[in-house]
Amino acid sequence: MALPGCRPHLLLVLTLTIVGALAGLSKADRNTTMTSKELEMTRARLRSLNKPPLKSIQSPDGDIIDCIPFHLQPAFDHPMLKDLKAPLDPPERPKGNESAVNMANEVVQLWTLSGETCPEGTVAIRRTKEEDILRAPSVERFGKKPAVNAGILGSTTSHEHSIVYVKGQEYYGARAIINIWKPWVSPSDVLSSAQIWFISSDRTNAIEVGWYAHPRLYGDNLPRLTIYWTRDGFHKTGCYNLFCPGFVQTSKKVSIGSYFIGVSSYNAQQYEISISIMKVKGDEYWWLFVGDERVGYWPSSIFTSLAGHAGEVQFGGLVDSNGGRTATQMGSGHFSSEGFKRAAYFRNLEVVTTGDNFQPADGMQAIAEKPNCYDIKAVKGGDWVNYFYYGGPGCH
Repeated sequence: MALPGCRPHLLLVLTLTIVGALAGLSKADRNTTMTSKELEMTRARLRSLNKPPLKSIQSPDGDIIDCIPFHLQPAFDHPMLKDLKAPLDPPERPKGNESAVNMANEVVQLWTLSGETCPEGTVAIRRTKEEDILRAPSVERFGKKPAVNAGILGSTTSHEHSIVYVKGQEYYGARAIINIWKPWVSPSDVLSSAQIWFISSDRTNAIEVGWYAHPRLYGDNLPRLTIYWTRDGFHKTGCYNLFCPGFVQTSKKVSIGSYFIGVSSYNAQQYEISISIMKVKGDEYWWLFVGDERVGYWPSSIFTSLAGHAGEVQFGGLVDSNGGRTATQMGSGHFSSEGFKRAAYFRNLEVVTTGDNFQPADGMQAIAEKPNCYDIKAVKGGDWVNYFYYGGPGCH
């Protein structure tokens, strides 16, 4: 959303979006030497992901949003979820600093600008295309992180983090208002993201939510709503978005993997989005809210040590550089010292612990693994309560 007093320039953003999306797709990304077996595997994977829609909506950036009946979505291919096809009534969301969150509740994705909407009883799912799968190392690894590049802090040398974290309690929820940018990602690198990590005490289970600029996954450099989950440290279980059964979508208004059209500009218009992850103690589901919209949930049954609560919450930026030096940007591509409208930020960081409501994430610890490339500055006080600036231009 735009901050109060600012007027969005949707036509300009739309034009830049289309140009950026088209520029991001390259013929070099396509594998022209597929065997007949690989081709059949690709088509079979597409059939499993792209369920028959009641309606399809064409987005200006080339995406197709399919309106899939709730009970037919990919999540219910999971053997542990096949009996959960009835829509759930979500629990009441914990309260916190609602005045701050309400300022960031508008969710605008490019595909919605046509005015087309999905019918009641359906969920909005971005269609997977053949070229999406062809960018992956293999059909089997499509939609998954490389097992050697697990995304939990400290588990790999190819990831650069600038984050704050809280740990040492039982966490039942977390939320933050996240500034949206479009960082440049080097062709030799994988991604740049701004996200929340929800991590189990033994660090094997995780939920991740935020915006990602991920050319290998999406074919472009645009910041897109992205989720991930795992129960074994990213080795065999879990995936991005809906590319494997697990996350159950409930929203017909927000599409995972789609582009937020409001992107911040240096020393000018700023955009942000509120993201919440929460569960009620004793409940069996981790719910995801983007703004006010209930997007869906992860059933606790797909986890082990994260089934009940998290032991650590992280907020911040990540660059997967494949190791070594990189020119990939984090956040706005500018260091934290440049401040508002120049550096990227997270604000109003909150968690749910022993109580039933969101509380400021006190006791935050900040860490930047390569501060000469990407740094972070945590601040406490004022209307933003707990917040930080972060990012940088990379290591040239």
